[in-house]
Amino acid sequence: MGETEAAFQIRVDGQVGPTGRPLPDFPDPPVLTGHGPARIIAMCNQKGGVGKTTTTINLGAALAELGRRVLLVDFDPQGALSVGLGVPTHELDVTVYNLLVERGHDIRDVIAHTRVEGLDVLPANIDLSAAEVQLVGEVAREQILARVLRPVIDDYDVVLVDCQPSLGLLTINALTAAHGVIIPLECEFFAMRGVALLVETIEKITDRLNPRLVVDGILATMYDGRTLHSKEVVASVVEHFGDRVFHTVISRTVKFPDASLAAEPITTYDGSHKGATAYRQLARELIARGGAA
Repeated sequence: MGETEAAFQIRVDGQVGPTGRPLPDFPDPPVLTGHGPARIIAMCNQKGGVGKTTTTINLGAALAELGRRVLLVDFDPQGALSVGLGVPTHELDVTVYNLLVERGHDIRDVIAHTRVEGLDVLPANIDLSAAEVQLVGEVAREQILARVLRPVIDDYDVVLVDCQPSLGLLTINALTAAHGVIIPLECEFFAMRGVALLVETIEKITDRLNPRLVVDGILATMYDGRTLHSKEVVASVVEHFGDRVFHTVISRTVKFPDASLAAEPITTYDGSHKGATAYRQLARELIARGGAA
């Protein structure tokens, strides 16, 4: 998965992070002198409600703050990512769905700019729910998203794909197009049960469709440091997956739904909040691990 924690600079004070390991210092990365080609990362977990969309929006915004050009791909028919960035999905005539199933569209005409400089979105709406059925008969149906994204890969440094909560054909397309996977994992014992199945699916795709695919990391979300339950779940995840688990942990807070209602990332909605600080740390950690430029 890129570099392990041995390559990080451990803080002199030896502070232990919420994962029970010494918390490294993740410095601000160097300024980029150019952009592209992008590294594609799928945000994936077949369980719903684990923070995929929240993480895609806020990690993307934090990477943009660091001078990265970021494209967010809404690959969930619910369209929550698009709505969470202020895109009026019900008014759109052309979305990622049309790019998947029709020829003749220019992806650059479909991409929408957000209020965050350097952060764009490829929107989706409920139309995308029909795509799985329509793509079944296509030649190389697992590689259609990769084809759709190809014209703009050199325009961005990072592409984050917000997958739907399933392991269907859309998610397979995202994993086939991706270089890496981030697995958001709710700090709740039942949430761990599906991770083994997801990792098995990722291994199959690596073996059969996309040999470059790696797990960039498992991200503990909805963490509540006041409860023994959250701490035990994180300890168990670290025990099972070791260095694959990000040092950064995302705590549960009402600020995330508040920011979604305001249609902006938490980094701009309340930039001093601990949630914004956590996603900025995640962005620096991802870059330090080699998961982003």
